[in-house]
This record gives sequence, structure tokens and C-alpha cells, in this order.
Amino acid sequence: MSGVCVLGVEKTHKEHIPLTSPAKAYTIEAMAEFFKKRWKLVLNIVTVLALGAVVYASRHDVLATIDNLGKVNTWALLLMIPIQLLNYHAQTRMYQDMFGVVGNKLEYKDLYKLSLELNFVNHVFPSGGAAGISYFNIRLKNADLTASKATLVHIMKLVLMFVSYEILLIAGMFSLAAMGRVNNLTILVGATISTLLLVGTGLFAYIVGSQARINSFFLSVTKGLNKIIQLVRPRHPETINLDKARDVFEDFHHNYKLLRSSLPKLKAAFWYSLLAIFTEILSVYVVFIAFGHIINVGAVILAYGVANFAGLVSVLPGGVGVYEFLMAAVMATAGVPAALSVPVIVMYRVINTIIQIPPGYYLYQKHLASRRG
Repeated sequence: MSGVCVLGVEKTHKEHIPLTSPAKAYTIEAMAEFFKKRWKLVLNIVTVLALGAVVYASRHDVLATIDNLGKVNTWALLLMIPIQLLNYHAQTRMYQDMFGVVGNKLEYKDLYKLSLELNFVNHVFPSGGAAGISYFNIRLKNADLTASKATLVHIMKLVLMFVSYEILLIAGMFSLAAMGRVNNLTILVGATISTLLLVGTGLFAYIVGSQARINSFFLSVTKGLNKIIQLVRPRHPETINLDKARDVFEDFHHNYKLLRSSLPKLKAAFWYSLLAIFTEILSVYVVFIAFGHIINVGAVILAYGVANFAGLVSVLPGGVGVYEFLMAAVMATAGVPAALSVPVIVMYRVINTIIQIPPGYYLYQKHLASRRG
């Protein structure tokens, strides 16, 4: 009898034991919530650690390269200065041509300064380009421009540069294939970038091509932003006024139709966008030349595209760590050893930062001071 009772108690006890304790369940939920909110940070930490592993694995070759820095061709490195000046010239003329199409004539000098400021803002405030768009709108407030027009011109500049990069990427893949440097991973990376660019550009054109679609999409985004903001400001259910937002979207659509109907006039802007992308890639390539190595330009084109996509998820200024790792990893698939690519990329990033950030910072601070005054 007692044995039966004991078995019964044991059986009953087992039936009521929860599979997961409340404490364990709470821990899992907390971890899930942490990764949901901090996934960019986690991704960046993992990538930086991976970069450290690559550097450590090839540390002997990297140290040997650093020991030979005295042999680096200084004149080749100095070529980066005129190349970067040409890059900003191309970006400035792009803006100037597109603003001319939508009816605004802006001074070359002012837009050149703005291009430098935008580079600084996007470098210091990583947000996938959103910080740059916001600053662009604020910066042009005194130029008799609507926010939607400024936003459209900035986005159209990005679209033109995406299309230009797509052309250079195709040329780069052919270059790699001609030299027998294309493997399955390289093809996969190139095809993925091409697909993302084509789909993204097509989706943008589809949304903004219709007044109904642009209102539906952006109003949904605005409502979502209002809900997120309401978590911080519970008493403000509509921080972004929907009626005003609708007016902005209508103006955006009107200016888009104006640009689309004037495609022949954008021909010059397209060539300038191609020049801007070309000079960015050329800046990286001259550092390889300075180190005494002529590599396949296709490897640089492919790596450049992958590394710049890192800016969309990077929470670190300039995508530091993430950018270098991705460029080195992609170049490795195209036959460029990490022992060479890592020092070159780091050198490129350091020199590029020295050339671009100080003038951008100065102009940015000067503009803020003028607004306060």
C-alpha cells in the first residue's frame, strides 16, 4: 500500500514539473529582447572579432609588410588628394544638375562645401545614410527648397550611384573572369550585390511612381514611427503630423515626375555619378600601387561594394572594423591575400579619413555656428 502511494506521489509530482522554469524562461526572453534591440551591435562585435582573427592568423606577413612601410611609394599615396578632390567635384556637379532639373539653381561652391559636410555627418553618425538625408534637408532650408525636393535629389543621387556601381561591377566581374580569379563564392557575392541593387532601385521606382503607392507606403512608415516615438512620449500619439506628411509626399511625387520626364537632362548627372564611383575605387587601387602591387581591379570593385553595404548595419563611425574585414574577406575570394589587403585597406582608410574628415568637420561646425548666430 505504501509503495503504491509513493509511486502515486512520484507520478503526480512529475506531471506538475514545468518543462522550463520561470527563471530560465525569463532569461531566454531577456536574451531574445536584447538581441532584437542590439542586433547591429552584436553583428559589429562579431565582425570586429573576425577581423582580429584574420589579422592574427596572418600576423607574420602583416608585420613584415608594416616593416617595409618605408618602401611605400609616397607619391602614389599623394595621388589620393587630387582623386578625392575630383570625387567631390563629381558629386557637386551631380547635385547641381539635378537641382537644375527641378527648377533650382544652386552655387557650385556651396554644394561642394555641403558634399564635404555630408561626408563628415555620414561618417560620424552611422545610420545607413539617414543622418545625411536629414542634414541635407536642414542645410538647404535657406535655399528656397522644400524638404521633399531636397530629399528626392539626395535619393536620386544615391540611385544614380547605385546604377553606376552596377556597371563597374559587371566590368569588374569580367576582369576577374578573364584572369581566372572567379570562383563560386566570388560569383555568389557579385550576384547578390547586383540583385540587391536592381531590386532596391526597381522597388523605389515602383513606389514613388504612383501617388497612391507613395502615400500608402510612406504613411504606413510614418504611422509606425509615431508608434515608436509614442513609447518615449506616451502623451503624443501623432508626433509626426499625418496631414503635413501627406503634403510632403505629394510634393515628393510631383518632383519625381519632373525628374523622370527630364531623363535626357540627367545624362550629365549620370556621367558624374560614374566618375564619383570610379574615383572612390581608384583611391583604393592607388594604395595597392603605392605598396608595389598591381592587382586585378575587379577584386577592388567587388570588395568596395560589399564593404559599403556594411554602412547600413554598422553602429561604429565609418563602419570601422566591419569595413576592413569585409573588404579583406572579399578580396581573399578573388585571390588577394589578407597579408597584403589588410595593411593596404587600413592605410587607405587612415589617409582617406585625414583628407576628408577635418575639412568636413570645420565646415559642419561653421554652419552650426552661423545658425546659432
